[in-house]
Amino acid sequence: MTSITASDLLTIIFVLVDDWYQGHGIQYLKGKPGAKPEFSDSEVITLLLAMDFIPFPSETQFLGFIRANYLALFPRLIDQSQFNRRARALRLLVEELRRAWLVQLGVFHHTRFLLDTKPVPVVGVKRSNRRSDFAGSASYGYCPSRNLKYFGYKLVAITTFSGIPVIYELVPAHTDERQAAEAVLVYLRGCQIIGDKGFIGSDWQAQVYTWTHNQIWTPKRSNQYQQNPKTWDRWLNRVRERIEGVFHELTDTGRDLEGLLAKTLVGLCTRVIAKMASHALKHVLNIQFGIKVQTFKMAASAA
Repeated sequence: MTSITASDLLTIIFVLVDDWYQGHGIQYLKGKPGAKPEFSDSEVITLLLAMDFIPFPSETQFLGFIRANYLALFPRLIDQSQFNRRARALRLLVEELRRAWLVQLGVFHHTRFLLDTKPVPVVGVKRSNRRSDFAGSASYGYCPSRNLKYFGYKLVAITTFSGIPVIYELVPAHTDERQAAEAVLVYLRGCQIIGDKGFIGSDWQAQVYTWTHNQIWTPKRSNQYQQNPKTWDRWLNRVRERIEGVFHELTDTGRDLEGLLAKTLVGLCTRVIAKMASHALKHVLNIQFGIKVQTFKMAASAA
């Protein structure tokens, strides 16, 4: 494992981003009107990704940290309002970059994946939701494992066994687990998908196989007539622990998905895309440079 300074890490991220941007990313921006900005798109994307490695409760605090400590790396650093506007405009480009990293990581050669969901609250349940930008797309939901009632979305994601997010989607919070899964399962063919008991249902699993040739494997409930072999259940329980570990690392380290402070749907999507891209970047840094980026959840008291 290589130990490096934050300055070196930011430089490496910029080089990776800018190399892809100059070679591939810029083609997605052909015909984009306006003069070329002094603070480049690659710099915006670099900071957007690094925000998950150096977590602060808000963009303003993160950019203030960069301005105070690493202005030499970003001498033309823009203010928070400009940064937020630029980041939202570049969100689809960041997703293309993430997919390029997935190809580099070889995830599309995998045939076994993990499936799970995660609550993404956006507005407190006691606040008025009718006037928010999320009205009409978000909904009230309940997470039984945490006894959590919330207003927002459900993040459904398929990851590799090593924790690399492959496909993900935001659906309204009230969406049934199996219906939510359909939003991502349609993008895979002929794979083995391991999930928890929220994806139980032999008829539904048979329909998924008919549509996509993906097989869904879950533990059985104790009151079900048909049970799995004990050795199979033991393996599924071990995999379930891995699912929980993967999704803990994905959603509860770096910038907390439940505290992204987004005020608009586009802003929320931008933050989720950046979160998924930075997680893929972790694996690229580890494999390509031997750098293991350690990220932590921001303490609630710091917010």
